[in-house]
Amino acid sequence: MTDITSQFSFSDRPRSGYERMFASLLRGMNAYADARSRRDRIAALEAKSDAELARLGLKRDQIAYHVFRDMFYV
Repeated sequence: MTDITSQFSFSDRPRSGYERMFASLLRGMNAYADARSRRDRIAALEAKSDAELARLGLKRDQIAYHVFRDMFYV
């Protein structure tokens, strides 16, 4: 499974208008990526026992597909 993490850091030095706008845009993109992250849901399902997954109708090898099912058409 692939896990992509992005973090942007910004210095505290004074910025021009364009730098502030770009920094604001990057902060917004980072917040959006964090909100859309499904890593927590995958980790929660992987922490469950096989019996708990069976009650949910899942097998361990189906976790990623289940979490990302709204993004794929099969």
